Amino acid sequence: MGYMSGTPDVGDLAPHFALQGYFEGTERVFALSAGLGHPVVLAFYPGDDTPTCTKQLCSYSDNLSVLAGLGAEVWGISAQDMASHKEFATKRGIKLPLLADTDKAVAKAYGVSGLLGVKRAVFVIDADGAVAWKHVAPVGLTYRSIEEISSIISALPTPVTPSSTTGGDTEMPPPVARSSRSEGHDSTL
Repeated sequence: MGYMSGTPDVGDLAPHFALQGYFEGTERVFALSAGLGHPVVLAFYPGDDTPTCTKQLCSYSDNLSVLAGLGAEVWGISAQDMASHKEFATKRGIKLPLLADTDKAVAKAYGVSGLLGVKRAVFVIDADGAVAWKHVAPVGLTYRSIEEISSIISALPTPVTPSSTTGGDTEMPPPVARSSRSEGHDSTL
């Protein structure tokens, strides 16, 4: 697993994780292994209710039907806690899960934890749990459009593993270990 010193490469197995998230008025755990069988878009963003993050997540939320029509889910991930996610989702009408990576362990595993916090990044994870596409913003003032993401998902091959939202018998790497250790890298594309 050479990606631990940077972002996982396209074709690498995506780092597994399980994070508490806020979605449709409830809190629950979201595990990447539960997303096997269909594409999952991981949208890392710097902060709740900030100008660019609000535009990005409202755009994704308003266009969820486009990605759902392709069998994909979108999960937003930032370092804010559940109270912040609940307030943001309620205030802005966000209709996608917002996951709390408060210790930035998942951001570190994906190589998107920088000196100033979590970088704006999008990873498309295919139905088999591999990174199919990624974009890590060097500055984070713009974001990938729903049109670009949907074109990436449309081009994905048919899943090799059986369709399952429980993870079934498919092997995933162990969950990201929680630690306060910094990776000390700053990867951009």
